[in-house]
Amino acid sequence: MVAPGRGELRQSILPPLPLAPGEVLVRALVSAVSRGTESLVFQGRVPPELFDIMRCPFQEGDFPAPVKYGYCMVGKVEAGPDHLAGRRVFCLHPHQDLFVVPADAVVPVPGAIPTDRAALAANMETAVNILWDALPPIGGRIAVIGAGVIGCLTAWLAARVPGARVELIDINPAREAIAGALGVRFVLPEAAAGDCDIEIHASGNPAGLTTALTLAGFEAIIVEASWYGTRPVAAPLGAAFHPRRLRLVSSQVGSVAPSMRPRWSYRDRLSLALDLLEDSRLDILLTGSSMFADLTDVFPRLTLHPGDELCHLIRYHRTQDLTQAPT
Repeated sequence: MVAPGRGELRQSILPPLPLAPGEVLVRALVSAVSRGTESLVFQGRVPPELFDIMRCPFQEGDFPAPVKYGYCMVGKVEAGPDHLAGRRVFCLHPHQDLFVVPADAVVPVPGAIPTDRAALAANMETAVNILWDALPPIGGRIAVIGAGVIGCLTAWLAARVPGARVELIDINPAREAIAGALGVRFVLPEAAAGDCDIEIHASGNPAGLTTALTLAGFEAIIVEASWYGTRPVAAPLGAAFHPRRLRLVSSQVGSVAPSMRPRWSYRDRLSLALDLLEDSRLDILLTGSSMFADLTDVFPRLTLHPGDELCHLIRYHRTQDLTQAPT
């Protein structure tokens, strides 16, 4: 991005071969556009006080612009240590067709997971961290507000808790088919059950937070997983918020959740996220793709007119065999 709302493709100069010890050369296969954070970055809506905190790994430039941003990359190692050479890997790297990073910055993609689905790893990592913050109990009544990629993944994970009664809530009735494919009950806000033990808000819209606070039961936990950038949010903390002794908890993937932090590293969490992507039902979240050469046209459309799109992939090769898991 060269200015808020405007991007361009630029050339980067890579280190000459041979690589330094402990480095890998990665050729991109696919990357995913993060509809939440990347849209806010593209619009120049990162608060100045968060410029340092919101830097992504291998970012170039500074907020608000010019800046190279992104963190959902799947590629193939073309040069590096023997145990990684030729392998597909996931890396928290901006959109770029060829790049060099330290070997410990990439995580091998399990062989059973197709390349396209592996691009969901960063989103799955966020969903894992949300549930680590929420600590859902066995048999808990759980509502997830917002059926975007993060909300769908979070609801799908929550539904695997034994006895959990999970509702995925969204104002868009078209999301019902996606929830059904994931094995999760879908409801519109007016039909939600309420009296929940845990509410997880992932819609990115302040109205969704109001819904979460309304549906929460006595002494329930509301996990706020949306990030609003510079947008002000008026949370309704009057009415029953205090009488019901509700707890509003922030969740953000930049730190491992406190419940797991003493024993889990960032790499451990990302490896878990990749392992969890083995379920083929998650492919329903991959709703569109474009070529890397068209990236400057894709970003404005996804930011301003996303429609029903969920996870949009950026492809770096036209041949299909590069986007499938090895057989």
